[in-house]
Amino acid sequence: MKGDLRLAFCFPGQGSQSVGMGRGFHDASPGARAVFEEASDALGLDVAKLCFEGPGETLQLTANTQPAVLAVSVAATTLLAERGLEPSVVAGHSLGEYSALVAAGALAFRDAVRLVRRRGEFMQEAVPVGTGAMAAILGLDLPVVEEICREAGAGQVVDVANINAPGQVVVAGHLAAVERAVALAAQRGGRRSVLLPVSAPFHCRLMAPAAERLAAVLAGVPTAPPRLAVVRNVDAGLTTRADEVAPFLVRQVTAPVRWTECVGRMAAEGARAFLEVGPGRVLTGLLRRIDGSLAGFAVEDPGGLEKAVAALGG
Repeated sequence: MKGDLRLAFCFPGQGSQSVGMGRGFHDASPGARAVFEEASDALGLDVAKLCFEGPGETLQLTANTQPAVLAVSVAATTLLAERGLEPSVVAGHSLGEYSALVAAGALAFRDAVRLVRRRGEFMQEAVPVGTGAMAAILGLDLPVVEEICREAGAGQVVDVANINAPGQVVVAGHLAAVERAVALAAQRGGRRSVLLPVSAPFHCRLMAPAAERLAAVLAGVPTAPPRLAVVRNVDAGLTTRADEVAPFLVRQVTAPVRWTECVGRMAAEGARAFLEVGPGRVLTGLLRRIDGSLAGFAVEDPGGLEKAVAALGG
């Protein structure tokens, strides 16, 4: 499938993790095992044990979650390549954008796994625990949610953080402002709003200190021109040059993840089959809501990989 414009890889972000993730890839392929070994060596942490055994409370820590999810996604990508499945366009949701850049050859995996561990630390430290929050607002269009954020602010921060699918928008900011936004969403006819179990308010203005610290680290990390199209979160544009990698990763920390637009851009680039590469099935579910004409396959374990291979004609 190499060079086939019909195949896209989508990489999940934080929230898709679970204890046991990646074990099947590790056991199925020496190449995948080498990914976990490289991650462990880079971090001085047994990443395989963290993914396979947890405990859950340790895996849920942002600084652990981010490199763990990245490692599982890259291990899955390695196994897909061994089966002859390679994409022509890639994108990742938030943290997943790092997996996409590794898959495209723009970031070395060893550098990326160190970066996302620091990113996780910076994001967690940007806002004291309990100060911020995120909430999914269901059943309202983006312009309505944007207006709700303006009204709910009242001197605090509440921003659109994820545009995940039509009628599914996530907001982030100060806890009280997010709670006001949830109340306003109910008044405006929102179907349901749910506070999310996260440790920090990602992708909002409160993450500015994390963005500054990440920029300083990225300045010392080598990047390369992507060998295939990478759709970025910030604007659904294509990263095609090495010097575009770091600036857009910095902007991504405080900017909303425009996932609906990212899927549209991958489709515009010719993709018709979308493989969610890594733990969970969140992006496959969102794909159905964004465009039901597109085929989605969750490659969260070797069984999912085999189903995708069979569906794509071997």
